[in-house]
Amino acid sequence: MASRPGKVAMFEQFAADGIRLVFGNPGTVEQGFLDVLEQRADMDYVLALQETVAVAIADGYARATAGPALVQLHAGVGLGNAVGMLYQAMRGHSPLVVVAGEAGVQYESMDAQMAADLVAMARPVTKYATRVTHPGSVLRVLRRAVKTAMTPPRGPVFVALPMDVLDAQTAEPAVPSTVPSRAVTPAPYDLDRAVRVLRDARSPVILMGDGVAVSGAQEELALVAERLGAPVWGVDSSEVNIDTAHPLYRGQLGHMFGHVSAAAVRDADAVLIVGTYVFPEVFPHLVSPFREDARIVHVDLDDYEIAKNFPVDVALCADPKLTLAALADRLPPAPVRPALAGPPPEGDTLMDAFAAEIARRVPAGLVVFDEALTASPALTRRLPARVPGSYFLTRGGSLGVGIPGAIGAKLARPDAEVVGFTGDGGSMYTIQALWTAARHNVAARFVICNNRRYQLLDDNIEQYWRERDVPPHAHPSGFDLARPEIDFPALARSMGVEAVRVDKPAQVERAVERMLSAPGPFLVDLDTGGTR
Repeated sequence: MASRPGKVAMFEQFAADGIRLVFGNPGTVEQGFLDVLEQRADMDYVLALQETVAVAIADGYARATAGPALVQLHAGVGLGNAVGMLYQAMRGHSPLVVVAGEAGVQYESMDAQMAADLVAMARPVTKYATRVTHPGSVLRVLRRAVKTAMTPPRGPVFVALPMDVLDAQTAEPAVPSTVPSRAVTPAPYDLDRAVRVLRDARSPVILMGDGVAVSGAQEELALVAERLGAPVWGVDSSEVNIDTAHPLYRGQLGHMFGHVSAAAVRDADAVLIVGTYVFPEVFPHLVSPFREDARIVHVDLDDYEIAKNFPVDVALCADPKLTLAALADRLPPAPVRPALAGPPPEGDTLMDAFAAEIARRVPAGLVVFDEALTASPALTRRLPARVPGSYFLTRGGSLGVGIPGAIGAKLARPDAEVVGFTGDGGSMYTIQALWTAARHNVAARFVICNNRRYQLLDDNIEQYWRERDVPPHAHPSGFDLARPEIDFPALARSMGVEAVRVDKPAQVERAVERMLSAPGPFLVDLDTGGTR
């Protein structure tokens, strides 16, 4: 292989891995390889105005493609901006390949401007973090990064790229990265052990997470649930892991309070956990919420998460799709296949009316990115998550994923109608993502669920008061976003995105029509502060 600078070879490597987009915000120590990127006709640079936005767009893109997404950050200051959203990606197992430049290995001892230990900064919020220190290993390290990001359990990886290393020559060949298959099935003996636990259960329960979607095991999960007659609860579940109209689906256990999960499993004599850990709440139970005599089967490709917090009886580190299919073959058929659920329950909010109008106008092919939070129940009543790849829920706890996540999903699915929902508070973490949508003419739609508050904090502090017998009183003033009120349509227009305000039912039909017919990005400021 002919020698060329590492900054040239790195893009040959990314091209070999099918990576065509770079999401980033430029900086001086990255200018060498960004200059090379500009000369490549097969790659595009998606410019974000802040690193948090770049990571969040890439996260949405990776979720919608189930493939690697490349992010460029700017040294330690850019990585610092991105840490919160990288935590989101790590919790959600998004396969991001994140690179950041450095001034150079030769300057390391000077402790100069912007000097920082980037690997140490990135390590807590990534699956793998490293630094290239020799030009002969640039491509080797990048291939390792792609492999690590894409091997289940997937997750973000970080590579620091010193400028002097990239300026040096390398003769490494650019060849596709190797991603090992983890499509493994348990031994027959272990499958039989699991079947014995589940087959004889009188009141089984299934807890599912996003490992189901990564494996493509939605049909197999539904079949096992039907054969067991077991209710299915979502745990750390942010994708379509089962058709939410299925009569055995019971909903999400949430991410805040352990008593919610405890109530769901309290009466179960057998529990099947698939593709998740238990339990992911902010305030989980410190003692086991399971019955003392309950027997538990845990299936996941992430061996770290199996029995992480509570012991299990059958621990299967295996592919969920293949394992569930094998379990279904060993379980007796259900006497009656349950029918699909009926129409959604009625709701009387503007969100109900707005989502129902979208459902009427886009009967198929809609992709929803849901950061509606307290408005999400009304949203999913009208737009239930049914088809894999059609619904992405916020995860990980970082606010601000709704707008950039929808941009990433639209870049991944240009022919689909993509609508991202966020809150008024959450949107302001990444509102400058609207500029990126306008600059690159990404025709995603954005809905700001505007109640002029951090409503989720209102709900959570009321739970806090109840648990501690604190008399109800006025909520902290820091939860209020009404003073001064944010003019979201004006803010959107200032960044090149058309927008409209909706605060009356009579405005819904016209607003949805305008939103869906817009040739470019469009924002709706939707009043969700009360009933219609």
